[in-house]
Amino acid sequence: MGITPEAAEGLFKSGIDVITSGNHIWQRREIIPLLERDNRILRPENYPTGVPGGGISLITKKQVPVAIVNLQGRVNMYSIRCPFKVGEILIRQLGKKAKVIVVDFHAELPEEKEALALYLDGKVSAVVGTHTHVQTADEKILPGGTAYITDTGMTGPAEGVIGMKRDISIKRSLMQIPYKMEVEDSAAVVMGVLLTIAVDSGKALSIERIRRDLPDLSA
Repeated sequence: MGITPEAAEGLFKSGIDVITSGNHIWQRREIIPLLERDNRILRPENYPTGVPGGGISLITKKQVPVAIVNLQGRVNMYSIRCPFKVGEILIRQLGKKAKVIVVDFHAELPEEKEALALYLDGKVSAVVGTHTHVQTADEKILPGGTAYITDTGMTGPAEGVIGMKRDISIKRSLMQIPYKMEVEDSAAVVMGVLLTIAVDSGKALSIERIRRDLPDLSA
């Protein structure tokens, strides 16, 4: 859970421009100094004022300004600042700097994710949900031109329970005791979405689910 500075640097070196996160970003305390000095790695912007790091990254790709916004839901999660109100204020400010705006909404409930997407429809290029580890099949373009998917899925072990060891996960459910989860040892799967966005308007033209099963390198 969480991410280390070494893992973050490895991802940046591989060509990744921005890393978003969610509630597990705080699991690795050693990441906090990097959060404070590098706005390429984000934590949800709607955490209380004074929390290390930030949730906005403004980059330029092929001479096109692109804004990345990281927000976190509140249903069955921490009771932090309202992602709807914080998101609306951010989008109003970022709209003056970039037409292409992508929102990572790290939330538990599909209802909350879809509601935020409709709330921001036409104001952002995409709202992509994360957190549940399970890729959903509801990708679409909303009426205002915003691409949406409830959850992009995960990158991690293809086997087990949401990437965790099955025996421990089953035991947690049977016993109702929060045994510590451990990552499953299996071949990996990469999930995500490919977005096509019109740079002149910021409207989404298409959204495509991606899933790539990788070979088991331990064999």
